[in-house]
Amino acid sequence: MALEPRQRTISMGAGVDSRAGVDEGLRRYMLRVYNYMTLGLALTGVVAFAVANTPALLQLFYAQTAVGIQPTILAYIAMFSPLAFVLVLSFGINKLSTPAVQALFWAFAAVMGLSLTHIFIVYTGASIARVFFITASMFAAMSLYGYTTKKDLSGWGSFLLMGLIGVIIAMVVNIFLQSAMMEFVISIIGVLVFVGFTAYDTQRIKSEYNVNDSGAITEKRAVYGALSLYLDFINIFLFLLHLFGSRE
Repeated sequence: MALEPRQRTISMGAGVDSRAGVDEGLRRYMLRVYNYMTLGLALTGVVAFAVANTPALLQLFYAQTAVGIQPTILAYIAMFSPLAFVLVLSFGINKLSTPAVQALFWAFAAVMGLSLTHIFIVYTGASIARVFFITASMFAAMSLYGYTTKKDLSGWGSFLLMGLIGVIIAMVVNIFLQSAMMEFVISIIGVLVFVGFTAYDTQRIKSEYNVNDSGAITEKRAVYGALSLYLDFINIFLFLLHLFGSRE
């Protein structure tokens, strides 16, 4: 049965209100994702800087030897601990409560700060700040692209994963080769891979938003989305630091 003019007007108005509600909910959701990521990065930076500039704490992670400053067992534990947090969040996020997921994210960010203490020993503060702002600019541009583009980026996933696996294999090989040229190439490819992941992950996070999800599910998804973007940012930063960082 055809709708009367007044009924058609009401139906169209309801559709506009529904779309506006979804758009507003999506904006709030993405803002939570970016807020979690930004605060996580800030916590990581504060912890790394604090440990690097507190001699009593720094000695727990790095010892002065005849051949120079060497990481201690505690430093190696700090380097590999973030992987454990990522695995727990990835595989247990549906079973964990929202406070537990949030606590794990903050703990992960703090432990990442411990694992990145060495950058304040190896590189000058000015070059760290310079590379950070370059990273922030690149990340913002690619994340904005991923959020606004109408192009489906899901096809990027398999190529980016292959690139990531290639980078990891090349890094392991270069541990034995110690080739400066190979390290340079790895860093360039690494930047390209994680710049691509930034756009890909942003679109994926946006597409996963569901206005009908409960508050707890939405909050946990926001934390997990923030974790993905956090890792993209950190990896871009570290690869760029290898390329442009000035050593002490």
